[in-house]
Amino acid sequence: MNDDRLADRVAAVRAFNRLYTGVIGVLDEGPADAEYSLPEARVLFELAHQDPLPVTELRKRLDLDAGYASRLLARLESRGLIARERSGEDARRQLVRPTAAGRDAFAVLNARSTEQIGGLLRRFADEDQQRLLTAMRTIGDLVGDRRRDPALVLRPPRPGDLGWVVERHGALYGREYGFGPRFEGLVARIVADFAEREDPRQAFWIAELDGERVGSIACTRGPDDDTAKLRLLLLEPSARGHGVGKRLVTECVSFARAHGYSAMELSTVSILTAARSIYRAAGFELVEETDFADWGPKLTDETWRLKF
Repeated sequence: MNDDRLADRVAAVRAFNRLYTGVIGVLDEGPADAEYSLPEARVLFELAHQDPLPVTELRKRLDLDAGYASRLLARLESRGLIARERSGEDARRQLVRPTAAGRDAFAVLNARSTEQIGGLLRRFADEDQQRLLTAMRTIGDLVGDRRRDPALVLRPPRPGDLGWVVERHGALYGREYGFGPRFEGLVARIVADFAEREDPRQAFWIAELDGERVGSIACTRGPDDDTAKLRLLLLEPSARGHGVGKRLVTECVSFARAHGYSAMELSTVSILTAARSIYRAAGFELVEETDFADWGPKLTDETWRLKF
């Protein structure tokens, strides 16, 4: 990345940071005469979710040095909101817990925060709320501590999903491989054919990780009644490494087998090495190759087949 591009991106991050800290400051700190400071409110929040909590763990969660944490806890203790005690298992460890007054104080703060955040969200239409929450999840995934095992769900398409499949195919394959508009047009025709035909022997799946769309696949009729076709396997970069592609292909193959097909075919191109590895692991074999350049770059089209 050149210096000018990096400088532009640093400026964009700084601009977002100023906006975000302004919004989150209003939500978390409230008015200047608020009864509790932000650090005090954060302590009450942590104690409401784990009672008791070792002081060392509290310091780690809130990134507090020992001296500041001691003064902060002393203030809360003097107000009757928390109590400190020695651990019964290890006398060297100090535990902190909320008092009844502390729990009441947290309930008031929590209700106030819920109303403030609800007020922020109510400024936007439902679709824009979803965009905001998706953006927040994306930032959390990239800069936060990622969960090792996010929840994977495969489900049928909902309104808007099929258009998303077309858009994401065009955007991802255009960016990563240089595929042009003719490829996106092909995807759109496949999706349209699926949507216009009610057929119990075809199915479509959308993959979600922690509630966010990250992939797709479809089982459609192939060249004859005995052959199914695997189509539209898509994986967002964020889904790679979580076994989503393998799960989608397994689901698609199982559906075809259960619905009376004796074989399944798919078309791919040789540069899609990750997808080819998934197909090979599922038992597909390469049966035909053809060179073409319809999507922009010169490619080798491949037909893979699996017999049941």
